[in-house]
Amino acid sequence: MPFNLDKFVASPSVEELDSLKKSEIVKVAKHYGIEFQPLMRKDEIKRYVLEYLVDESILPSTVLETAITVPTDNTFELKRLEIEMNKEIRLKEIEREKEKEEKEMQWKREKEEREMQREKEAREHEFRLKQLELGVIKASDPKIGLDTGGFDVSKHVKFVPKFQEDNVEKFFNHFEKLGEQLKWPRDKWSILIQSNFTGKAQEVYSALSIEDSMDYDKVKKAILQAYELVPEAYRQKFRKYRKADTQT
Repeated sequence: MPFNLDKFVASPSVEELDSLKKSEIVKVAKHYGIEFQPLMRKDEIKRYVLEYLVDESILPSTVLETAITVPTDNTFELKRLEIEMNKEIRLKEIEREKEKEEKEMQWKREKEEREMQREKEAREHEFRLKQLELGVIKASDPKIGLDTGGFDVSKHVKFVPKFQEDNVEKFFNHFEKLGEQLKWPRDKWSILIQSNFTGKAQEVYSALSIEDSMDYDKVKKAILQAYELVPEAYRQKFRKYRKADTQT
C-alpha cells in the first residue's frame, strides 16, 4: 500500500513511522519543516521527526523513551563490539610483528653462520692457493731469488714428519735432521714443512707474507712464538689439556 502523507499527518503514530522508508520519512520531515542533512541516516531523521512531534504535543513524550533510547543502547553495543574487534585486530598485529621479529633474528643468525662458514672456507682456500703458489714459484722472481735446481718438492713431501702441536720443538728438530740426512736444499725447507702444518701453525703460516713464508727460520720463529714455548711446567700443563680435549 503506497504511503499517504496526508493520512499520516492526520493521525501520526510511532508504529507507522517505524514502517516508513527513508524517502517517506524525508517527506514527513519536509512537511513539518524539519531541518536535516540529506546524508543523515534513516534513524537520525526519524528521531528528528519524533522530537518535533513531541515538542508540538502531537505525540506523548514516552515515545522518545522507547523509540530513541533503544537505538542509543544499540549504538553503545555496536561501539563496544567495534572496540573489541579493534582490540583483537591489534593483538593479531602484535603477534604477527613478534613472529616477524623472530624470523628476522633467525635469518640473521643463519646469515652470520653462513658468513662465518664462508670466511672459514675462504681462509682454507687462501691457504691452499698459497701452497700452490709456493710450489710453482720461479727462480726468476726478484723478491725471492730461489733456484729450483731441479729439486722436485712433490717427491719429498711424503718424508716430512707429522706435525705435533703438543711438541712443536721436537717436530722442528726431527724435520731439520731429516733435511740434513736427505740433503734437502735449505731454501726448500719452508715449502716442504708447511705441507703438514695443522691448527694454529697453519693459521700463522697463512698469515705470513710470501717472502717471509719462504724463509724457513722466520717460519719456525713465528710458529714457536705462536705456541709460546715457555717453561716446561706450562708445556706439560698444555699437553694435559690437549689430551683431555682429544678424549672428549
